[in-house]
Amino acid sequence: MYERFYRLRERPFALTPDPDYLYPSRVHKEALSYLRYGIETHAGFVVITGAIGSGKTTLLQTLVRGLDSQTTVARVMNTLLDPRELLEAAMIDVGLDPTGKSKPIMLKEFGEFLVNERAAGRLVLLVIDEAQNLTLPALEEIRMLSNLETEKSKLLQIILIGQPDLRDKLDRPELEQLRQRITVSYHLEALDAEETSRYINHRLQRAAIGAPMEFDRAGTDRIHARSGGVPRLINVIADATLVFGYGEERSEIDAALIDEVIADLDATGVLGPRSNPNRHASVVPADPAAAAAAMHGVGAVLDPRAAQLAISSAGATAAAVMARTAEDEKRTRELAERETQMRAREADIAGRERELAEQRRVLAEQYRLLRSHPLEAKPAAAAAAAAPGASAGGAAAWPPASRAQAPAYMFQPRRRSSFWRRVKQTLLGTPEPILEDSL
Repeated sequence: MYERFYRLRERPFALTPDPDYLYPSRVHKEALSYLRYGIETHAGFVVITGAIGSGKTTLLQTLVRGLDSQTTVARVMNTLLDPRELLEAAMIDVGLDPTGKSKPIMLKEFGEFLVNERAAGRLVLLVIDEAQNLTLPALEEIRMLSNLETEKSKLLQIILIGQPDLRDKLDRPELEQLRQRITVSYHLEALDAEETSRYINHRLQRAAIGAPMEFDRAGTDRIHARSGGVPRLINVIADATLVFGYGEERSEIDAALIDEVIADLDATGVLGPRSNPNRHASVVPADPAAAAAAMHGVGAVLDPRAAQLAISSAGATAAAVMARTAEDEKRTRELAERETQMRAREADIAGRERELAEQRRVLAEQYRLLRSHPLEAKPAAAAAAAAPGASAGGAAAWPPASRAQAPAYMFQPRRRSSFWRRVKQTLLGTPEPILEDSL
């Protein structure tokens, strides 16, 4: 767009983290020295924090570019992961395949990979950007990975880079073991007015084709006042200034043009609300009382009334945070109770279904038995129905209480045989006995 007009090879204030445009400010040089020291000495954990847009990712790109071939780097950029997914991401980045494997198998393969790399004389570096998004279980998983070591040194070097919220998480009592393993820690501060001026002109010089253009000190002071020394906001304002200057065909950039640009960016909401780039605490402080005390100390230096307002604001914020926390805990308990009730109901329904299934099975078995013996059941039923003492349901009382209640067939007299038939049976033999009263 404006590159040819201002004789530039490319846009000098692009928002991409290009190591070629890293300005070696005091804080960035110190942070880079801390990172290199941590890697060379095989320290435990290295933690680098900084405000949004302070140049953490650009610093990381510069570090990785300066590493030799004897260092294997695994980078995790998306940190909205659970512990298992975090391990999978690290394995994928070093070329291992975690698909379809259990966590013990993945840990075994990852440990073997680290041992092989160390045997080959290579260092494995795990770099986690945006580490403030990691959950407490994920941070604990990282600590467990750091246990992979030999008798002499660690097999895995871990670097955590994130916003100030990361320090709040690391200060929690649950992460005491992880915090004790942090040997190198540094916080990136914002640029001051002098460094802001040098930062802007450094990037213009890097992108220039011929003689580089420059922003005068009055203009860079305007940019520093609105950006707070945050490199990303400096880039936004400076890039918009070049666009405005190109549109008005102004070869030189002055403070008046920068004021117009800042006013336009504020009116459209591009720059957003003013923030404190030098804060070390997160938006939601871990200790509201300590945050209120810190605000009180800052306010006392500026103005007693401002200090009182700051304390009140901090107290209100802490109260709101505590109220939200209590409400969230209440909702969590209610959901847990509902889940318990639902599980009890499901267990009761499952028990009833088992009982009904058993009853159906018994009935089916009885029906099968009745179907397999139809001839035995019919005579018995017929005899019961023919019995004179049968009840309304078809069953007779047995044994009969008297001869009058007994069936008639039980007391029918035997038919007398003729004389010649008895002789025949006597001579020839027959199973039928000959009664004396029949002779």
